[in-house]
Amino acid sequence: MKTKFLSNILLMLIWVFLTGEYNFNNFLFGLGLSFIILWIISGNDDKSSKKYFKIVPKIITFVLFFFWELIKANIQVAYEVITPNLNMKPGIVALPLDAKTDLEITLLANLITLTPGTLALDVSTDRSVLYVHAMYVIDKKDFIEDIKQGFEKRLLEILR
Repeated sequence: MKTKFLSNILLMLIWVFLTGEYNFNNFLFGLGLSFIILWIISGNDDKSSKKYFKIVPKIITFVLFFFWELIKANIQVAYEVITPNLNMKPGIVALPLDAKTDLEITLLANLITLTPGTLALDVSTDRSVLYVHAMYVIDKKDFIEDIKQGFEKRLLEILR
């Protein structure tokens, strides 16, 4: 998988140098083009190349999903700050975890904390529950479902 990644970067750089345009759009187009070329060339190679071509689109959709959630949360918190009324319903929620390893739990907790209005507080000693403080907990079940089907599901698809 490491060689596919390096080949992808190398092909992208070759594209950028050949075109002579050193802007973000050209780098992005070169990256997409090199990904497609490697996908076509690799055909039915080993499992690591198949994993590479499955994981890269998942990473891209995860990053876009995270930015969308970040924008939504920023707007919600900014609206709360600007308006005189308090619409928030703060609470601490015990989030049951499907994530098992230290890396999975740490990344999930950091993603939750990076999102405005939420803060990962603690992990239970048996590492099965993550305690999260949120500014907007209208329904605990919906809040848990949003995190499990959003951040946790997408993160575990990438890491496992």
